[in-house]
Amino acid sequence: MPAPRALIAALFFVIVAGACSGDGATGGREEATETTVAEEPVRGGTLVVAISSDPGALNPAITTSGATHTAAEPMFNGLLDRDKAGEPLPDLATKWNIEENGAVYRFTLRDGVTWHDGKPFTSADVKFTFDEMLLKFHARTKASMGPALAAIETPDPATVVFRFKQPYAPLLQQLDVTEAPILPKHLYEGTDPQTNPANSAPVGTGAFKFVSYAKGSEVRMARNPDYFKPELPYLDEMVMRVIPEPATQVLGLENGEIDYVGGIPGADQARLRADDRITLEQTGFNPGGSNCVMTVSFNLDRPILKSKEVRTAFAHAIDRKPIVDNILFGEGAVATAPISSEIAWAHGKVKLPEFDVAKARQLLDGAGWKAGSGGGTRVATGVEGVPDGTPLTLDFLHFPIFAKYGELLRQQLAGVGIDLSLKPLEPAVFAPTVFAQRSFDTNVISYCHGTDPEIGFRRTLDSAQISSAPFTNAAAYRNPEVDKLFTTASQSVERRDRTTAYQKIQEAAVSDLPYLWLVETRSTRGWQANCQGFRPWTGSFAEAAFCKR
Repeated sequence: MPAPRALIAALFFVIVAGACSGDGATGGREEATETTVAEEPVRGGTLVVAISSDPGALNPAITTSGATHTAAEPMFNGLLDRDKAGEPLPDLATKWNIEENGAVYRFTLRDGVTWHDGKPFTSADVKFTFDEMLLKFHARTKASMGPALAAIETPDPATVVFRFKQPYAPLLQQLDVTEAPILPKHLYEGTDPQTNPANSAPVGTGAFKFVSYAKGSEVRMARNPDYFKPELPYLDEMVMRVIPEPATQVLGLENGEIDYVGGIPGADQARLRADDRITLEQTGFNPGGSNCVMTVSFNLDRPILKSKEVRTAFAHAIDRKPIVDNILFGEGAVATAPISSEIAWAHGKVKLPEFDVAKARQLLDGAGWKAGSGGGTRVATGVEGVPDGTPLTLDFLHFPIFAKYGELLRQQLAGVGIDLSLKPLEPAVFAPTVFAQRSFDTNVISYCHGTDPEIGFRRTLDSAQISSAPFTNAAAYRNPEVDKLFTTASQSVERRDRTTAYQKIQEAAVSDLPYLWLVETRSTRGWQANCQGFRPWTGSFAEAAFCKR
């Protein structure tokens, strides 16, 4: 798991001291892979990776969808990489200086990097990617960096300067391929980045080059012979196969048909750990981000859900412990605050609604939702904006891989007279339905918070993040005081001031309840033991991988 406390503390020391880091004196860290390799790497071969969902598109700069990032990140790079503890490493940038007490960051780019089509990579690509994609469509970057950034400057092709309005702490944690993949200006300039044909045939700088994409079936990539990291990658080819069923993925791993699985179900882990043909490793990182919390969003624009009593009753009707036990098989924890407990310094001391069926029924009675005959679905009686006799039925949108969440919630909510109608949608359909069309009552989203609340948590509550950009403020929550507190937290250098601001934000969020924070999740990767060199905590997980057949 990442070590956010030590990492953030170190970053604040650097900012306050005005020091430099990553200045080329890092020696071996520049090309570090942090893999555990017991044998000499071998070249060649094809790695077969199981992915759970069709990516829909292959542009990771315009979404935080885990499906898109899983399939696309091996073809791209960020300015920085990250080690297993979350510390920044050079990638497209070889060194960086922090100036003006953390208000200015100056990056020197690597020489000789080319895009997969042979065009040179320059600082103009970095500025364009941030200005026209990340700051507009990547939910975490848009919500966090957007309000704080004054300008991105490119004094020459090899230098990028980020200037902030105030000292800004989280930047070095926001520049890896997951948080800030860099895309080619020459292919996107003057186009709509959401519909550009390059989204289906991407051109990156990464270890692997795009070969083909068959929707619903597979994404195929080949070795980039001009990759800027010497000797890498070792593999000739990587194929990502869309296999929605976890059991089928695991069976393929056991049968030797699949080499790498990104999420091993908890129920299978004991058996696989006893199998010396397979290696398992747990991480808090996911292709869509890190320190993720499964979160129910309430659409506050819907008349039924405008009622805080209904939202609170919904929360009281849910016993979250069986999610950990029966869905995650112990690989996670019940959420105890809106911010992930892995960000310990910001994790709030608040009290989420406890499982209390009697309280849920009492709240629904008081809100005008009368129990149906025989204990069935409740109906409206005198509810503002809702015709009398309307059943208390809420749709629940979810990715197919999250179906078990919907089934458990539907069963529990039925016990208090709420009918939950499950609607599975592939990620490419889910995002516009929820964020652009706002055509939903409730949903479940894995909101990943990163190593700082500014990175992945702010987007869920900041009113400026109510937009069509995927995985922003799904609830359409508006609270001016919360907005001000986020600004205070982002501009404060002292840790204690940021902790205080995030505590107040979480108190307000729990009081208003635009979301229900269910569980914190972890992931266990699994791969064939004859394959080595994986970095499962990064999007470039296979750039140093190899297999001995």
